[in-house]
Amino acid sequence: MALIEDLQWRHATKAYDPTKKVSKEDIEKIVEAARLAPTSSGLQPFRIIVVESQAVRERLIAGALNPECMRDCSHLLVFAAWDKYTEERIDTIYNRTTEERELPEGRFNSYTDMIKKLYASQTEEQHFVHTAKQSYIGLGLALAQAAELRVDTTPAEGFNNQIVDEVLDLASLGLKSVSLMYVGYRDAEKDWLAPMKKVRNPMEEFAIYK
Repeated sequence: MALIEDLQWRHATKAYDPTKKVSKEDIEKIVEAARLAPTSSGLQPFRIIVVESQAVRERLIAGALNPECMRDCSHLLVFAAWDKYTEERIDTIYNRTTEERELPEGRFNSYTDMIKKLYASQTEEQHFVHTAKQSYIGLGLALAQAAELRVDTTPAEGFNNQIVDEVLDLASLGLKSVSLMYVGYRDAEKDWLAPMKKVRNPMEEFAIYK
């Protein structure tokens, strides 16, 4: 029940204490949980940009719907997905996988040839829709790991992607921003959501068994 208890503890924090900072060790654990997320074909087609700099966050505030969280949190995690699939990216991942597992070179060629053909038949827009979905798996695991550490978080889609992409120069990395995750410690007096009771879906059962 430990995971359930951790998830019952967490909520989308609405106000952070700017004087409290999350340790480097805990940030690295949160990032590692996202890195271990299962992704389609094991390609891990997203990256996390960890923003601690107050100066950088000040440049990002203009595009945030919750600027106070952006300003006061300890760290900002930006989940950014590949803008497209390429043969080079696929080969890079699988060559490293083969090397790390000490397997014969070309061990996965038949599979990589298949997925290269699949992605070649799709548009770059379709690629990004798919890679963005994979990043959300990482976001979920990062939120869970933070909860286990009793670190407060807020997942956010309410931001101007263009501003984030430009400030962080994501295009040069072949990435586009997908979601944000504010990380820090709540301001108990200002976080209006913290004392509220968690509510189950009132309309229907969440799981339907047949």
